[in-house]
Amino acid sequence: MTDAPMPALLAAATRQQGTQLPVWFMRQAGRSLPEYRELRVGTRMLDACADPGMIHEITMQPVRRHKVDAAIFFSDIVLPLKAIGVDLDIVAGTGPVIAHPVRTRADLDQLVPLEPGHVGFVTQAIRSIVDELGPTPLIGFAGAPFTLASYLVEGGPSKDHALTKSMMAGDPELWDELCRRLAQISGAFLRVQIDAGARAVQLFDSWAGALAERDYRERVLPHSTSVFESLGAAVPTIHFGVGTAELLGAMAEAGSDVVGVDWRTPLDLASARIGADKAVQGNLDPALLLAPWEVLAERVRDVIRAGAQAPGHIFNLGHGVPPSTDPDVLTRIVELIHTEGPGLRAAADC
Repeated sequence: MTDAPMPALLAAATRQQGTQLPVWFMRQAGRSLPEYRELRVGTRMLDACADPGMIHEITMQPVRRHKVDAAIFFSDIVLPLKAIGVDLDIVAGTGPVIAHPVRTRADLDQLVPLEPGHVGFVTQAIRSIVDELGPTPLIGFAGAPFTLASYLVEGGPSKDHALTKSMMAGDPELWDELCRRLAQISGAFLRVQIDAGARAVQLFDSWAGALAERDYRERVLPHSTSVFESLGAAVPTIHFGVGTAELLGAMAEAGSDVVGVDWRTPLDLASARIGADKAVQGNLDPALLLAPWEVLAERVRDVIRAGAQAPGHIFNLGHGVPPSTDPDVLTRIVELIHTEGPGLRAAADC
């Protein structure tokens, strides 16, 4: 009896990729799917994220529909904060809103260590999901310390992150203690998902692109590194941020196996910045999902060709699936990648 082949996503993440190209989409489980919208009627986001049955169904919907090569766990980056007792809500049209922002040392008291018992529903949901997935890997995820800190300091989403940057520069001791606590929370949340059956994890640093490289290296990189170090080599890891073209080299130093790239930087250039010891993930512009199919298909091929220059490539968007996306378009992209991807990669490698 021979061993089952390594799933394509895990092979790509660990630089053991042949010509097969795995594909999944950030926010593939979400508002672009009519079955998701129907299921979510009358249920608030954070309530859905705490319901094992709903988590299972929403996580599986895009796998069943699109035949993607991985599921992404349905949750939200602020969920572990809610689980430890932080008073917050996700407000429609706004995003996470924090009732008591972190501005002083006393405000840190609300950030207690995350324990597995805080998120037992996550363990329950993942165990049932992996039973249905079979060999298809489940990707767990968490928010990176900087992005979580920005929500906590600003009190919600911010365009300029002024209060966050002010604390980072003006009170570095408070900033580092905040991020140290958040690194523990994020690392523990990822560990819960891994222990329950997730076979890869992604750390989302959505707002890292707001920073200069110096500030990122001095005040953010050590804490993201701490998250990855806490996981060891348990599963392949992915590190993703938006607007991070000038930070890709620094982000690679945090210790992930894969660096996610947004749509602004061609993957061959991104790979040169990241280094030969990392795979890349990305990076189709989500706006192109609204373009005519002939245009979109050629841009998908362009991404495949550029990604073939990296030591490993996981196809994805450069950010999340827009809610207005026709889900049939995503299905067609998956079919194109699975049928044409091997030939395009082989030709690009010549």
